[in-house]
Amino acid sequence: MSAPTPFRKTTGLGQVFRALGNRNYRLFFFGQGVSLIGTWMQTIALGWLVYRITHSPFLLGMVGFAGQLPMLLLTPLAGVLSDRWHRRRVLVVTQSLAMLQALTLACLTLTGLIQIWHLMALAVFSGAINSFDMPTRQAFTLEMVDRKEDLANAIALNSSVFNASRLIGPTVAGILISLVGEGTCFLLNGLSYIAVIVALLSMRLAPPQAQASGKDFLKDLQVGVRYAFGFLPIRNILLLLALVSLVGMPYTILMPVFAKDVLRGGAQTLGILMAGTGVGALVGTIYLAARNSVVGLGKRIPLAAACFGVGLIGFSFSRTMLFSVPLIAVAGFGMMVSMAASNTILQTIAEEDKRGRLMSLYAMAFAGVAPFGSLLAGTLSTRIGAPATLTLGGFVCLVGAGLFALQLPRLRALVRPIYSQKGILPVVASGLSAASEVASATREG
Repeated sequence: MSAPTPFRKTTGLGQVFRALGNRNYRLFFFGQGVSLIGTWMQTIALGWLVYRITHSPFLLGMVGFAGQLPMLLLTPLAGVLSDRWHRRRVLVVTQSLAMLQALTLACLTLTGLIQIWHLMALAVFSGAINSFDMPTRQAFTLEMVDRKEDLANAIALNSSVFNASRLIGPTVAGILISLVGEGTCFLLNGLSYIAVIVALLSMRLAPPQAQASGKDFLKDLQVGVRYAFGFLPIRNILLLLALVSLVGMPYTILMPVFAKDVLRGGAQTLGILMAGTGVGALVGTIYLAARNSVVGLGKRIPLAAACFGVGLIGFSFSRTMLFSVPLIAVAGFGMMVSMAASNTILQTIAEEDKRGRLMSLYAMAFAGVAPFGSLLAGTLSTRIGAPATLTLGGFVCLVGAGLFALQLPRLRALVRPIYSQKGILPVVASGLSAASEVASATREG
């Protein structure tokens, strides 16, 4: 394991990118960056391919449902295994299987053999892989960061590389689809996994210490669920995430409909819209990465969820690219700040021996309910249209954000002792006395 370096207060860009001072995390950051560009290329190409060969918003939703349903069924089990197994080994396996899935999709598409049932089956396979990959990757972040005070920054940077790739991947995909078709996007995605696999194998890590207690698999699962839903702050964060994922996140499934039928564009229009979402989300992650402390993130969660809802509603009424791109960027900003702030708080207050299980529930709330959201969005858009579907979803996000905000004082009181125990309170800031630091943190928290 790379030796931790002494903590030094940083400013400017050094503050935003301070987690890159950890060697293992730096390897993962750049390897994942390459791989995620390919992932976004495949996401855009897959949606376009489904809509091109079926012309059905409902089947768009069905493919999304097929790809996300395994997250609901398998992710809780994956969380238990994440607390038992060597997380790097799990990630090497999941990334290798994801490469196999992408290359299979490329082969079928490039040879002209692709059919809708192939897309359904490969979507299910991809969802099963992600069920193990997502919670393990989230929990693995702590193992890659030697300076634990950099954890919140590392989580924010994870989101930033995800969204930076969203700027590049959809744009490249839009160009490639119009020039050479969807198959090339799938092929390049398959090859991009080499970068993250090499990064994982190049890390120097200490032997894993966190293990789930006991040998009873179901008992370990029950302990994790009781821990998460028995503590009000964790429960409320997970419930708001699940609600936003159910009614708001399916907007990505409907993007081909907006690009082709609402805005009268093509694959490049779809790429620009997804890139617009990425711009907003990237701004959100930079905003979070520049923060010195997790204190105060709680109130950002409902504000960001409300911002997401407002962006979706505005986008649903737009009929020109001039307004659609900035409005979807607003939605992207709110979505990412809400998700990343929730992730950071959960990882900060989590008990270490239950981290994998808690992150599996986070992944379940974020992605596990998404299949029903995709199916709901596809069904509603067939009946009332894609714009009305997004309007309704945005309104429900606003309601959920309001209900969460009403609980904030109670949540702060429960989280504050954990922050104090872990040394997060008082926040160290030059020129302030210890007493004023605690008072300031209390007001913000």
